Amino acid sequence: MKETDVFAVLDALDNAGLTAWVDGGWGIDALIGKTTREHSDLDLVVLLTQVYEVRSVLENIGYNKLLRDWLPVALALADTRDREIDLHPITPFAEGGGTQAQPDGGSFYYPAPVRGVLGGRVVSCVDALTQVRCHVGYEPSEKDHRDMRALHMATGVELPLLYQEP
Repeated sequence: MKETDVFAVLDALDNAGLTAWVDGGWGIDALIGKTTREHSDLDLVVLLTQVYEVRSVLENIGYNKLLRDWLPVALALADTRDREIDLHPITPFAEGGGTQAQPDGGSFYYPAPVRGVLGGRVVSCVDALTQVRCHVGYEPSEKDHRDMRALHMATGVELPLLYQEP
């Protein structure tokens, strides 16, 4: 997935009046202010109340292959070129954040989005501390280690021991 693909998705959702924040690898790149690596997917935080509208817009621009329907926890779609979009639906709070349902019945809190930059363009994205919180609780890959180190270098966010170099 390229920056232009991300922009096409964000523009389509914005033109439909829908809310989406960039999360995951692209969200980390937005916080850093540049694309740091290739990405196979785009993670988006969306409003649970808008998830079916978001899906419809994405299907209209070619993301019509259903990969996972774990609603209300998550929804993943792909296009014919196997570019994936992973949706993280949240129930919004008045202050701008919200909670995502979790498979165990719990919830994960996302604070209000912050501003990041991709390709010189300002985008709404998940904040650095939440990005770190999303990268714990599993065995990280080398890609995760690189992303977390780059995020730390760019933002100063503190990393858990799991990501600190010996």
